[in-house]
Amino acid sequence: MQIIKLDATESTNLYLKDLITKRKLKDFTVVTCKYQARGKGQRGNSWISESGKNLTVSILKHFSAFDMARIFYLNFAVSLAILEALKEFEVPGLMVKWPNDIMSGNQKICGILVETVLKGGQLRHAILGFGLNVNQTKFEHLPQATSLKNITSLDYDLDKVLQKVVTQLQYFMKNIEQQTAQLHVAYENVLFKKNTPATFIPTHGNHFLGTIDGISEDGKLLVTHEDGTAMAFYHKEVQLVY
Repeated sequence: MQIIKLDATESTNLYLKDLITKRKLKDFTVVTCKYQARGKGQRGNSWISESGKNLTVSILKHFSAFDMARIFYLNFAVSLAILEALKEFEVPGLMVKWPNDIMSGNQKICGILVETVLKGGQLRHAILGFGLNVNQTKFEHLPQATSLKNITSLDYDLDKVLQKVVTQLQYFMKNIEQQTAQLHVAYENVLFKKNTPATFIPTHGNHFLGTIDGISEDGKLLVTHEDGTAMAFYHKEVQLVY
């Protein structure tokens, strides 16, 4: 495993995507930096990280072939890998907020962004990006954000935390296409707000009350409206209010 450490970059995902166009990289090449100027998450949101306090990481995963209809299982695998790594640090109340935020209680500790690189219509590479709040303690204008240090009052060695996450990612990515049924069950078992009434804001339409039931076979969030109507959403079609 090759680890590329940067002092700063606009985005580790962008850096890695550019690098693979210039030279051949080994599977599980890791790029990490102290400061990421243009980190991004789902819905195009910025991911702001205090320099040297957190993990901003992108990891290259090669594929010889992968069913594009099952691409969402990459999100499942990365989410579960990070969650399992954090369990080793005894972080309480760990859950995954669909599609791929890691929560401790009602606060967000990690954001994930998986991006794919296609060649000839086939998935050749995936870039597994995540921002994990580790030693940062203040999050201006982000009342729902937290960190390992805020939760446990301990300081953490970033390299040790990274190694735990990478080890879990290697485990979850091994034979991923043969493990989708297991990933599906495991992901649903740790789904944030599952079976709990909550407010949802769809991209089109008015907010409504509903209950998360699980994830469909094609990666949609399954929600039962308060009036009993069954609904299904892709990740950019609805927002959970918490």
